[in-house]
Amino acid sequence: MPASATPRPAPGRPRDPLVDDRILTATEELLVTEGYQATTIAAVARRAGIVATSIYRRWPGKRELVEDTVFGLDTGAHPVPTGDLHADLLAWTELFLATAAHPAARAAIPGLLADYHGDQALYHRLLDRGERPTIDALRELLAAAAARGTAAPDCDVEAIFEILRGATLLRALTHGLEHHAEFCERITRALVTVARASTAANDG
Repeated sequence: MPASATPRPAPGRPRDPLVDDRILTATEELLVTEGYQATTIAAVARRAGIVATSIYRRWPGKRELVEDTVFGLDTGAHPVPTGDLHADLLAWTELFLATAAHPAARAAIPGLLADYHGDQALYHRLLDRGERPTIDALRELLAAAAARGTAAPDCDVEAIFEILRGATLLRALTHGLEHHAEFCERITRALVTVARASTAANDG
């Protein structure tokens, strides 16, 4: 995860950002207190104190609203590289875990994944919107590490991302932030091992 999101623009008169914030806040609160299934457009409208049509002018439906609420928890700011591969990958691991372990994310992600199962095109659009920029940032980080001689020049960046995303997401959903320091250190050691491995050696 992270997959930073911003509400989609709509035609017509300019949107009131205060209304956007009320809608997103109401959605986040409902996810935490009531769960994904109960977080309906009608429920969000009641909690935000607005009419449902105000939400539909901004989002096509519940799934898109929940995506923007949950993925908007991540600011899109990637960790600043330090030049130390272990420290940098540890910072990425901590960021992924913290974002996925947010109470609203833990409530929403299982429901979103179930929805994506029936709409692969939507899921791939989400990947392009949020995950591709993250992979590109990781690729830049690892290229710099390779230039310093601390990572393999042909290391598998997408495999590193998949390990990072999968491990932190599963951990967040099952354990939250319990014993997070030990977990993040273990995953970081695994990521460093993959970063230092040449894919050419694996092919051979």
